[in-house]
Amino acid sequence: MSACLICGSDRTATLFRASDRLYHTTAKEFDVVRCGACGLVRLEPQPGAEELRLYYPRSYWFAPNENAAGRLEEAYRRLVLRDHVRFVERALHSAPPGPLLDVGCGGGLFLGLLGERGWRVVGLDFSHEAARLAWRQQKAPAVCGSLENPPWRAGSFACITMFHVLEHLRDPLQFLTTAHGLLAADGRLVVQVPNAASWQACLLGRSWNGVDVPRHLFDFRDLDLEKLLAACRFEVVRHKYFSLRDNPAGLASSLAPALDPMARRVRRTPESGVARLLKDLAYFGLVLAALPFTLAEAACHSGSTVMIEARKR
Repeated sequence: MSACLICGSDRTATLFRASDRLYHTTAKEFDVVRCGACGLVRLEPQPGAEELRLYYPRSYWFAPNENAAGRLEEAYRRLVLRDHVRFVERALHSAPPGPLLDVGCGGGLFLGLLGERGWRVVGLDFSHEAARLAWRQQKAPAVCGSLENPPWRAGSFACITMFHVLEHLRDPLQFLTTAHGLLAADGRLVVQVPNAASWQACLLGRSWNGVDVPRHLFDFRDLDLEKLLAACRFEVVRHKYFSLRDNPAGLASSLAPALDPMARRVRRTPESGVARLLKDLAYFGLVLAALPFTLAEAACHSGSTVMIEARKR
């Protein structure tokens, strides 16, 4: 039994057992436990690095197809990413001059949006293909690598963003400590994770999309994330509990994982063009229906994601 990341306790209570509900990469079941001292939820035991790699589909990021459907999907994603862009731009206006680094940049759409608005950006991703797509399709410079061994000097960046990264890491403290060193004085860090204190998490349990067994090694509450940031010498500036991209779609995927478009693509679900269209329409209908509930939980600071801007101390 491993010690808790936050408090060091080895006391746990098992919440449930679950497998890969979304992508079906494995039928193996994993224990999701809660720390008996501080309440942090985690996978126990955590898969080793080689095993964990097997649970990540090859195309785990958004990359638009070169057809009408792909262009429509990209237009939708550009729309729902606007609140991410606005949140980060506000952080950049408070940060010292310098470029932004997006860790786990995937296909680089977020970087492309910021670049179009005149910001200097760099991406980092563990996938060669993702970094290549960011360069080719979004004209965003991207490097294949890991923040564990960054190819930049200390103090190189005004802002670092990590969207849905920390929950995947065996040692998030190391990543946050490295990010602290890479930021210039008074630099800004923006992190987003699924919020295990959300209404969705409480109501849906193992069916909540934010658990994402076995890829999510930790299920952070907002308070857990604040403790990690403080331990790595960051000062929390503000929170945001709603994401137009993530919260409604996350609820839709929790309720109907078989309709999730990305999951169907990854699983290579055999379906005709008509079936694909009907499933996409049904999924989009669920996303729209989920919007009022997700707005309500976010208004109560219990949204299914939490985004935090923190300042380097």
